[in-house]
Amino acid sequence: MSSILVQVIVGGLLLGAVYALFSSGLTLIWGMMNIVNFAHGDFVMLGMYTAFVVWTLLGVGPLAGVPIAALVLATVGIVVYFGLIRSVMKGPMLAQILGTFGLALLLRYSVFWAFGANFLTLPGDLVGGTYDVLGIKLQASRLLAGVVALLVTLGLHLLLTRTSLGSKMLAVSEDATAAQLMGIRPDSMQAIAWAIAAGATGLAGALIATFFYIAPTVGETLGIVAFVTVSLGGFGSVPGALVAGLLIGVIESVSAYLIGGIYKDIVVYSLFLCFLWFRPQGLMGKM
Repeated sequence: MSSILVQVIVGGLLLGAVYALFSSGLTLIWGMMNIVNFAHGDFVMLGMYTAFVVWTLLGVGPLAGVPIAALVLATVGIVVYFGLIRSVMKGPMLAQILGTFGLALLLRYSVFWAFGANFLTLPGDLVGGTYDVLGIKLQASRLLAGVVALLVTLGLHLLLTRTSLGSKMLAVSEDATAAQLMGIRPDSMQAIAWAIAAGATGLAGALIATFFYIAPTVGETLGIVAFVTVSLGGFGSVPGALVAGLLIGVIESVSAYLIGGIYKDIVVYSLFLCFLWFRPQGLMGKM
């Protein structure tokens, strides 16, 4: 295997880790409340713009931009839950779909109004240059994004499976009425779930902004990636989102290297549809 191909695969793994991070928020909301958030990609977009605003106003990079973006989006998640989701949950599935789709449009066109339609970017040297790791050249921004995203995704999984908070959230997802009889407040747990999910997308958005273009429409692209990742990994499974994100990152990168970047999406979505034909519940999903 050539050193260039190894470099491409490692780069794909780092990008896939970021995909997994912002997709884990989508799968958390589905697993907790059976709601598909069509505004999820636009939450990532808001995280990217938050990082850009922090750099513009304060002149600082991801060290400050990432936690601020996570905090801002976690707050947005709580506001969205109490302002919209708690109400549409009482209605039919169509109301939930149209509600989150309308939220996506509101966020997107609000950013159009505030920042315009021009593409923005953070300085290329904001994080650092290029590192040589065992003969593999890696951009510092991609290395930082991939490593942090991987650690946060694993931390999220541990939070949900190894802590009291995670047990309470699981109890609410299984039976909210029974959980309430045990002294658990479903409203609080669901609001926390939205805060965690939105915070994860904000963190991922701030990380990916260091090497990706920033535009109001970028949420459409990243939203599709999130849905494909969650569907491939299995709705409701954070480990599944992690594995699927890494796979999609590698497939994208190798396809772009071998046949050209313009065809990589064709390869990814073709393989995705073929896989779902044989295993519609995804890698780690349940029937």
